[in-house]
Amino acid sequence: MKKLEQLYEGKAKKVYKTDNEDLLWVEYKDDATAFNGTKKGTIVGKGVLNNLISAHFFQMLAEKGVPNHFVELVNEQEQLVKALDIIQVEIIVRNLAAGSMAKRLGMEEGMDLGGPVVDYCYKSDELGDPLINDDHIRALNLALPEQIQTIREIALKVNSILTNYLADKGIILVDYKLEFGFHKGEVILGDEISPDTCRFWDSETREKLDKDRFRRDLGGVDEAYKEIYRRLTGKEVKL
Repeated sequence: MKKLEQLYEGKAKKVYKTDNEDLLWVEYKDDATAFNGTKKGTIVGKGVLNNLISAHFFQMLAEKGVPNHFVELVNEQEQLVKALDIIQVEIIVRNLAAGSMAKRLGMEEGMDLGGPVVDYCYKSDELGDPLINDDHIRALNLALPEQIQTIREIALKVNSILTNYLADKGIILVDYKLEFGFHKGEVILGDEISPDTCRFWDSETREKLDKDRFRRDLGGVDEAYKEIYRRLTGKEVKL
């Protein structure tokens, strides 16, 4: 497999063409951003950790029947994925109140929501990824109703799988963001699943083990990412 020209560079990843039009080469970056890119920094080793953590989750989900874009690791910082026609809708699944939802609705952080709450956002950096609903999705022609239903069903299946899996690792899955796309006509899971896109709390102490440590200047960001990887795999990463 050959790595060809760069197609795209986002906040957390670079994406390259390969000599197979069905596959893309993804390089995870150490760059860190928050608040729609207004806060920027570098977390040494984040690219390696997010690459390995995402690969771990994608492989586990595939074994549980969740279709996704992951193909294989190339090295510690890069992976091959299926090329997707990305749906411009991000889906957020929340189990506890935190972040923007807690602030927006005046909820105490950590409040149990009594079941998963699903939000949709318009995937647009220029607009700050605003919240949208099913009618907005229809009006913007972002996806068909049946496609959104499929996305919702997969996202909730992922929630059930990950919540139970992480509970055994002493981790609370507070909330997370997913992205989807079309591959050969099938809606499948894409992007990444990592401490960048999920809120992970320690089950006993409720210590934050995710990018909120960067957002809130709590320190120990790299150690939190390493701790997630260690709990998932039982291994240490040499950076």
